[in-house]
Amino acid sequence: MISQEQTVKLEKQGYRLVGSHSAVKICEWTKKSLLDKNFCYKEKFYGIKCHRCCQMTSCLACSNSCLFCWRDSSTPLSTYWRWEKFDEPDEIIEKSIAAQRKLLTGFGGNDKVNRKKLKEAMEPMHFALSLVGESMLYPKINGLIKKLHKLGKTTFLVTRGQHPEILGKMEMPTQLYLSIDAPNKDLFNIIDKPLFKEGWERSINCLELMKKFKHRTRTTMRITMLNNINMILPEKYAELVNLAEPMFVEVKGYVWVGSSRKRLKEGNMPSHKEVREFAEKIADKSDYKIVDEKEESRVVLLMKENREDRIMKFD
Repeated sequence: MISQEQTVKLEKQGYRLVGSHSAVKICEWTKKSLLDKNFCYKEKFYGIKCHRCCQMTSCLACSNSCLFCWRDSSTPLSTYWRWEKFDEPDEIIEKSIAAQRKLLTGFGGNDKVNRKKLKEAMEPMHFALSLVGESMLYPKINGLIKKLHKLGKTTFLVTRGQHPEILGKMEMPTQLYLSIDAPNKDLFNIIDKPLFKEGWERSINCLELMKKFKHRTRTTMRITMLNNINMILPEKYAELVNLAEPMFVEVKGYVWVGSSRKRLKEGNMPSHKEVREFAEKIADKSDYKIVDEKEESRVVLLMKENREDRIMKFD
Protein backbone atom coordinates (compact mmCIF):
# COMPACT_ATOMS: atom_id res chain seq x y z
CA MET A 1 0.00 0.00 0.00
CA ILE A 2 2.85 2.40 0.85
CA SER A 3 6.04 2.82 -1.17
CA GLN A 4 9.49 2.91 0.42
CA GLU A 5 9.71 6.63 -0.31
CA GLN A 6 6.37 7.25 1.42
CA THR A 7 7.44 5.08 4.35
CA VAL A 8 10.60 7.14 4.90
CA LYS A 9 8.57 10.35 4.71
CA LEU A 10 6.00 9.12 7.22
CA GLU A 11 8.65 7.85 9.63
CA LYS A 12 10.31 11.28 9.62
CA GLN A 13 6.93 12.62 10.77
CA GLY A 14 6.85 10.21 13.73
CA TYR A 15 4.80 7.38 12.21
CA ARG A 16 5.83 3.74 12.39
CA LEU A 17 4.50 1.49 9.67
CA VAL A 18 2.99 -1.75 10.93
CA GLY A 19 2.97 -4.59 8.42
CA SER A 20 1.88 -3.59 4.93
CA HIS A 21 -1.01 -1.18 5.57
CA SER A 22 -1.24 -0.15 9.25
CA ALA A 23 0.57 2.48 11.31
CA VAL A 24 1.15 3.77 14.85
CA LYS A 25 2.12 7.20 16.12
CA ILE A 26 2.54 8.49 19.67
CA CYS A 27 -0.05 11.14 20.40
CA GLU A 28 1.14 14.49 21.76
CA TRP A 29 -1.23 14.08 24.71
CA THR A 30 0.38 10.73 25.53
CA LYS A 31 3.75 12.47 25.67
CA LYS A 32 2.36 15.20 27.93
CA SER A 33 0.73 12.65 30.20
CA LEU A 34 4.02 10.76 30.62
CA LEU A 35 5.54 14.05 31.80
CA ASP A 36 2.54 14.74 34.09
CA LYS A 37 1.89 17.95 32.18
CA ASN A 38 -1.63 17.33 30.88
CA PHE A 39 -3.87 14.68 29.35
CA CYS A 40 -6.21 14.07 26.43
CA TYR A 41 -9.80 15.30 26.46
CA LYS A 42 -10.90 11.67 26.05
CA GLU A 43 -9.49 11.03 29.51
CA LYS A 44 -11.56 13.89 30.96
CA PHE A 45 -14.73 13.04 29.03
CA TYR A 46 -14.64 9.22 29.07
CA GLY A 47 -12.01 8.02 31.55
CA ILE A 48 -9.49 6.75 28.97
CA LYS A 49 -5.93 6.84 30.34
CA CYS A 50 -4.10 8.46 27.45
CA HIS A 51 -0.67 7.18 28.52
CA ARG A 52 -2.07 3.68 27.86
CA CYS A 53 -3.56 4.56 24.49
CA CYS A 54 -2.23 3.26 21.18
CA GLN A 55 -3.09 5.73 18.41
CA MET A 56 -3.16 3.67 15.23
CA THR A 57 -4.89 2.77 11.99
CA SER A 58 -5.51 -0.55 10.29
CA CYS A 59 -5.63 1.13 6.87
CA LEU A 60 -3.56 4.09 5.73
CA ALA A 61 -5.79 4.61 2.71
CA CYS A 62 -8.84 6.88 2.90
CA SER A 63 -11.99 7.61 0.90
CA ASN A 64 -11.79 11.35 1.59
CA SER A 65 -9.24 14.09 1.16
CA CYS A 66 -10.42 16.45 3.89
CA LEU A 67 -9.17 20.04 3.97
CA PHE A 68 -8.26 19.85 7.65
CA CYS A 69 -6.57 16.43 7.66
CA TRP A 70 -3.01 16.48 8.99
CA ARG A 71 -1.97 13.36 7.06
CA ASP A 72 0.55 13.42 4.26
CA SER A 73 -1.26 13.81 0.93
CA SER A 74 0.87 11.11 -0.71
CA THR A 75 -0.88 8.30 1.18
CA PRO A 76 -3.40 6.44 -1.00
CA LEU A 77 -7.04 7.27 -1.65
CA SER A 78 -9.56 4.57 -2.47
CA THR A 79 -13.25 3.73 -2.19
CA TYR A 80 -12.52 0.02 -1.59
CA TRP A 81 -9.75 -2.41 -0.62
CA ARG A 82 -7.85 -2.71 -3.89
CA TRP A 83 -4.63 -4.33 -2.68
CA GLU A 84 -3.76 -7.97 -3.25
CA LYS A 85 -2.87 -8.86 0.33
CA PHE A 86 -3.76 -7.82 3.86
CA ASP A 87 -2.29 -8.60 7.26
CA GLU A 88 -4.01 -10.72 9.91
CA PRO A 89 -5.44 -9.08 13.07
CA ASP A 90 -2.98 -10.88 15.37
CA GLU A 91 -0.04 -9.54 13.35
CA ILE A 92 -1.40 -5.98 13.39
CA ILE A 93 -1.94 -6.03 17.16
CA GLU A 94 1.42 -7.62 17.95
CA LYS A 95 3.36 -5.27 15.69
CA SER A 96 1.39 -2.19 16.83
CA ILE A 97 2.29 -2.86 20.46
CA ALA A 98 5.93 -3.49 19.48
CA ALA A 99 6.01 -0.22 17.51
CA GLN A 100 4.43 1.65 20.43
CA ARG A 101 7.08 0.31 22.81
CA LYS A 102 9.90 1.21 20.45
CA LEU A 103 8.59 4.76 20.01
CA LEU A 104 8.36 5.15 23.79
CA THR A 105 11.89 3.86 24.47
CA GLY A 106 13.43 7.33 24.30
CA PHE A 107 11.33 8.52 27.23
CA GLY A 108 13.33 6.21 29.49
CA GLY A 109 16.24 8.65 29.44
CA ASN A 110 14.13 11.62 30.54
CA ASP A 111 14.35 12.26 34.29
CA LYS A 112 11.03 14.13 34.20
CA VAL A 113 9.03 11.11 33.01
CA ASN A 114 6.56 9.46 35.37
CA ARG A 115 8.14 6.00 35.68
CA LYS A 116 4.92 4.26 36.71
CA LYS A 117 3.08 5.66 33.68
CA LEU A 118 5.92 4.76 31.34
CA LYS A 119 5.86 1.15 32.55
CA GLU A 120 2.08 1.01 32.05
CA ALA A 121 2.36 2.64 28.62
CA MET A 122 4.41 -0.31 27.41
CA GLU A 123 1.23 -2.38 27.60
CA PRO A 124 -1.44 -0.24 25.87
CA MET A 125 -5.00 -1.03 26.94
CA HIS A 126 -6.89 1.32 24.64
CA PHE A 127 -6.68 1.28 20.85
CA ALA A 128 -7.81 4.44 19.06
CA LEU A 129 -8.29 3.53 15.39
CA SER A 130 -8.19 7.19 14.44
CA LEU A 131 -4.68 8.02 13.31
CA VAL A 132 -5.16 8.45 9.55
CA GLY A 133 -7.06 6.80 6.73
CA GLU A 134 -10.26 4.78 7.02
CA SER A 135 -9.77 1.76 9.27
CA MET A 136 -13.09 0.27 8.14
CA LEU A 137 -11.60 -0.45 4.70
CA TYR A 138 -9.41 -3.15 6.26
CA PRO A 139 -11.12 -6.42 5.20
CA LYS A 140 -10.75 -8.02 8.65
CA ILE A 141 -11.78 -5.02 10.75
CA ASN A 142 -14.36 -7.17 12.58
CA GLY A 143 -11.71 -9.71 13.47
CA LEU A 144 -9.36 -6.97 14.66
CA ILE A 145 -11.97 -5.44 16.98
CA LYS A 146 -13.05 -8.85 18.32
CA LYS A 147 -9.44 -9.84 19.03
CA LEU A 148 -8.69 -6.57 20.83
CA HIS A 149 -11.77 -6.99 23.01
CA LYS A 150 -10.84 -10.62 23.72
CA LEU A 151 -7.46 -9.34 24.95
CA GLY A 152 -9.26 -6.97 27.34
CA LYS A 153 -8.54 -3.84 25.29
CA THR A 154 -11.01 -1.06 24.57
CA THR A 155 -11.47 0.38 21.08
CA PHE A 156 -12.49 3.77 19.68
CA LEU A 157 -13.05 3.64 15.94
CA VAL A 158 -13.37 6.82 13.87
CA THR A 159 -15.03 6.75 10.46
CA ARG A 160 -15.80 9.47 7.95
CA GLY A 161 -19.13 7.83 7.15
CA GLN A 162 -18.49 6.81 3.55
CA HIS A 163 -19.10 3.07 3.92
CA PRO A 164 -22.58 2.32 5.26
CA GLU A 165 -22.42 -1.13 3.64
CA ILE A 166 -19.45 -1.99 5.91
CA LEU A 167 -20.72 -0.14 8.95
CA GLY A 168 -24.04 -1.97 8.86
CA LYS A 169 -22.28 -5.33 9.31
CA MET A 170 -19.49 -4.20 11.59
CA GLU A 171 -18.46 -5.57 14.96
CA MET A 172 -19.14 -2.72 17.35
CA PRO A 173 -16.10 -1.01 18.91
CA THR A 174 -16.21 0.20 22.51
CA GLN A 175 -17.05 3.64 21.12
CA LEU A 176 -17.96 4.46 17.53
CA TYR A 177 -17.11 7.90 16.14
CA LEU A 178 -18.73 9.35 13.03
CA SER A 179 -17.22 12.60 11.72
CA ILE A 180 -19.65 15.08 10.19
CA ASP A 181 -17.96 18.37 9.39
CA ALA A 182 -20.53 20.20 7.29
CA PRO A 183 -24.18 21.23 7.69
CA ASN A 184 -25.12 20.53 4.07
CA LYS A 185 -24.04 18.75 0.90
CA ASP A 186 -22.33 21.73 -0.76
CA LEU A 187 -20.02 22.39 2.18
CA PHE A 188 -19.46 18.68 2.71
CA ASN A 189 -18.07 18.35 -0.82
CA ILE A 190 -15.79 21.35 -0.29
CA ILE A 191 -14.50 20.30 3.14
CA ASP A 192 -14.48 16.49 3.11
CA LYS A 193 -13.75 16.02 -0.60
CA PRO A 194 -15.24 12.51 -0.86
CA LEU A 195 -14.21 10.16 -3.65
CA PHE A 196 -17.81 8.98 -3.88
CA LYS A 197 -20.10 11.23 -5.92
CA GLU A 198 -22.85 10.41 -3.44
CA GLY A 199 -20.60 11.02 -0.42
CA TRP A 200 -23.11 13.23 1.41
CA GLU A 201 -25.87 10.65 1.02
CA ARG A 202 -23.52 7.95 2.34
CA SER A 203 -22.83 10.06 5.43
CA ILE A 204 -26.56 10.47 6.02
CA ASN A 205 -27.00 6.70 5.72
CA CYS A 206 -24.29 6.21 8.35
CA LEU A 207 -26.01 8.69 10.68
CA GLU A 208 -29.22 6.70 10.32
CA LEU A 209 -27.30 3.52 11.15
CA MET A 210 -25.76 5.21 14.19
CA LYS A 211 -29.24 5.73 15.61
CA LYS A 212 -29.83 1.97 15.36
CA PHE A 213 -26.52 1.27 17.14
CA LYS A 214 -27.22 3.38 20.24
CA HIS A 215 -28.24 0.31 22.28
CA ARG A 216 -25.26 -1.72 21.05
CA THR A 217 -22.32 0.58 21.71
CA ARG A 218 -21.31 4.08 22.77
CA THR A 219 -21.86 6.40 19.80
CA THR A 220 -20.24 9.76 19.10
CA MET A 221 -20.84 12.36 16.42
CA ARG A 222 -17.80 14.59 15.98
CA ILE A 223 -17.97 17.99 14.33
CA THR A 224 -14.65 19.64 13.47
CA MET A 225 -15.03 23.43 13.38
CA LEU A 226 -13.11 25.56 10.88
CA ASN A 227 -13.28 29.29 11.40
CA ASN A 228 -14.69 31.21 8.40
CA ILE A 229 -15.63 27.95 6.66
CA ASN A 230 -18.17 25.71 8.40
CA MET A 231 -19.18 27.56 11.57
CA ILE A 232 -22.57 28.42 10.09
CA LEU A 233 -26.12 27.03 10.09
CA PRO A 234 -26.12 25.53 13.61
CA GLU A 235 -29.76 24.52 13.10
CA LYS A 236 -28.65 22.19 10.25
CA TYR A 237 -26.03 20.55 12.45
CA ALA A 238 -28.75 20.14 15.08
CA GLU A 239 -30.93 18.33 12.53
CA LEU A 240 -28.09 15.89 11.85
CA VAL A 241 -27.55 15.36 15.59
CA ASN A 242 -31.25 14.66 16.12
CA LEU A 243 -31.21 12.28 13.14
CA ALA A 244 -28.39 10.13 14.58
CA GLU A 245 -29.24 10.50 18.29
CA PRO A 246 -25.66 9.69 19.37
CA MET A 247 -24.80 9.25 23.02
CA PHE A 248 -22.18 11.99 22.64
CA VAL A 249 -21.61 14.98 20.38
CA GLU A 250 -18.12 16.48 20.27
CA VAL A 251 -17.78 19.97 18.84
CA LYS A 252 -14.03 20.40 18.34
CA GLY A 253 -11.87 23.15 16.92
CA TYR A 254 -9.58 22.45 13.97
CA VAL A 255 -5.85 22.52 14.75
CA TRP A 256 -3.41 24.00 12.22
CA VAL A 257 -0.90 21.12 12.06
CA GLY A 258 0.68 18.75 9.57
CA SER A 259 -0.17 18.85 5.89
CA SER A 260 -3.35 20.85 6.57
CA ARG A 261 -1.12 23.94 6.80
CA LYS A 262 -0.70 23.71 3.01
CA ARG A 263 -4.46 23.99 2.51
CA LEU A 264 -5.68 26.18 5.36
CA LYS A 265 -4.58 29.23 7.32
CA GLU A 266 -3.77 29.61 10.98
CA GLY A 267 -6.80 31.89 11.20
CA ASN A 268 -9.04 28.92 10.42
CA MET A 269 -8.40 27.69 13.97
CA PRO A 270 -11.28 28.84 16.18
CA SER A 271 -10.69 29.76 19.81
CA HIS A 272 -12.26 27.67 22.55
CA LYS A 273 -14.67 30.53 23.22
CA GLU A 274 -15.82 30.44 19.59
CA VAL A 275 -16.20 26.65 19.67
CA ARG A 276 -18.25 26.80 22.86
CA GLU A 277 -20.48 29.57 21.52
CA PHE A 278 -21.21 27.53 18.40
CA ALA A 279 -21.83 24.40 20.48
CA GLU A 280 -24.36 26.40 22.50
CA LYS A 281 -26.17 27.29 19.28
CA ILE A 282 -26.35 23.61 18.29
CA ALA A 283 -27.62 22.76 21.77
CA ASP A 284 -30.33 25.43 21.51
CA LYS A 285 -31.65 23.83 18.32
CA SER A 286 -31.35 20.19 19.43
CA ASP A 287 -32.24 17.88 22.31
CA TYR A 288 -28.67 18.10 23.62
CA LYS A 289 -26.88 20.26 26.18
CA ILE A 290 -23.26 21.00 27.10
CA VAL A 291 -22.04 18.66 29.84
CA ASP A 292 -18.24 19.10 29.71
CA GLU A 293 -15.40 20.85 27.90
CA LYS A 294 -11.60 20.97 27.71
CA GLU A 295 -10.25 24.36 26.82
CA GLU A 296 -6.73 23.20 25.89
CA SER A 297 -8.21 20.90 23.24
CA ARG A 298 -10.87 23.42 22.21
CA VAL A 299 -13.57 20.79 22.48
CA VAL A 300 -17.05 20.77 23.98
CA LEU A 301 -19.10 17.69 24.86
CA LEU A 302 -22.87 17.56 24.43
CA MET A 303 -25.31 14.90 25.65
CA LYS A 304 -29.05 14.69 26.11
CA GLU A 305 -28.41 14.12 29.80
CA ASN A 306 -25.11 13.73 31.61
CA ARG A 307 -24.75 10.10 32.64
CA GLU A 308 -22.53 8.49 35.22
CA ASP A 309 -21.53 5.76 32.79
CA ARG A 310 -19.92 8.20 30.33
CA ILE A 311 -16.79 7.80 32.46
CA MET A 312 -15.65 4.24 31.82
CA LYS A 313 -14.23 2.25 34.71
CA PHE A 314 -10.94 0.41 34.32
CA ASP A 315 -8.95 -1.83 36.66
